[in-house]
Amino acid sequence: MTVYQSDFLNVLEERGFIHQCSNMEGLDKLLKSQTTTAYVGFDCTANSLHVGNLISIMMLHWFQTTGHRPIALMGGGTTRVGDPSGKDESRKLLTPEIIETNKTGIKQAFERLLYFGEGEKDAQMADNADWLLDLHYIDFLRDVGRHLSVNQMLQRDSVRLRLEREQHLSFLEFNYMCLQAYDFVELYKNYDCRLQMGGSDQWGNIVSGVDLGRRIEGAELYALTTPLLTTASGTKMGKTAQGAVWLNETRLPAYDYWQFWRNTEDADVKRFLMRFTLLPIEEINRLGALEGAEINEAKKVLAYEATRIMRGEEAAKQAQETAEKTFEQGALADNLPTIEIAKSDLENGIGMLGLYVQAGLCASNGDARRQVKGGAIRINDKAINDERRTITQADLADGYIKLSLGKKKHILLKPA
Repeated sequence: MTVYQSDFLNVLEERGFIHQCSNMEGLDKLLKSQTTTAYVGFDCTANSLHVGNLISIMMLHWFQTTGHRPIALMGGGTTRVGDPSGKDESRKLLTPEIIETNKTGIKQAFERLLYFGEGEKDAQMADNADWLLDLHYIDFLRDVGRHLSVNQMLQRDSVRLRLEREQHLSFLEFNYMCLQAYDFVELYKNYDCRLQMGGSDQWGNIVSGVDLGRRIEGAELYALTTPLLTTASGTKMGKTAQGAVWLNETRLPAYDYWQFWRNTEDADVKRFLMRFTLLPIEEINRLGALEGAEINEAKKVLAYEATRIMRGEEAAKQAQETAEKTFEQGALADNLPTIEIAKSDLENGIGMLGLYVQAGLCASNGDARRQVKGGAIRINDKAINDERRTITQADLADGYIKLSLGKKKHILLKPA
């Protein structure tokens, strides 16, 4: 393991955050010698960030913890354009009103991990709409565009891959890299920001900003990226059959958030403890060394700590207690996710397979049939082996019907 002069890079190295850096020796020297400002940009495409964004937020947290000033940059301007990185099609354009609503929602994700204020090391929240929306096109082409190389832009993965696949890339999206590069210059001028961080898919956009800052301002700027996480089985981190794992309670209940981390694959537990909790390294090494059935204890710690960070200690305790009652005691817990079903459907009887799909427990009727054959389907804790079974009022127990898939996924049906 590489040992650096600066505390920040040592923390990131030890916890596995570092993927690429434009000038590691120079950045290390800068961080060691003075309080430095760094930023990560977040476009406002939804009213909540998701688990895939969490690793960048954690980088900002450790940056502040080790004595520096983080900036969470809201993409109020760039969201109107759309980032082509890692995508095969154009992003849906949003209205200014939706962007503002989304911006309000995603700000919540930073409040538990960053301290905002006016001090030298206090986190700042900026919005690139403040400078991008007032740009004059001809002035921008003359003053900024002449420093941007189309040859280099065509070689960036975000552009090159789209062209190689013969996927449509609009001129609007092609300009995204220019705007993100310009963000770095503006943040350098206004905040003395010297470092931009992000996922490895943002490398091309970030180094374009490093180059633009050198050409326009003569500034020595730095790029630092973290690996895009996949699970041990090769799936993208934070994606489930039901969709993205949202950070905000309004998009995903705390119990479901806790359960996502509890379902971590054995091979990923130590990695995720390193990146997504604030536990000391010694404790993580101890938990990561557990094997066999004991690894489940490490998964519970991961689920609790990850939920506590993003949802608060009370929500983490409630989620854990709900899980213990449901999985270990077999009780019907009030905090389980609940969906409503029309009373008339229960009176007439509703097909079990379709209901499992509707509840998000199975991806399709075919998937539900396979789960029945595998013995994973349970209704009110009783195994079901008839795929033609219907759910009726007779299945109500204490006003609910409990649908289970295996030992870890449960939904309550409530007549409405």
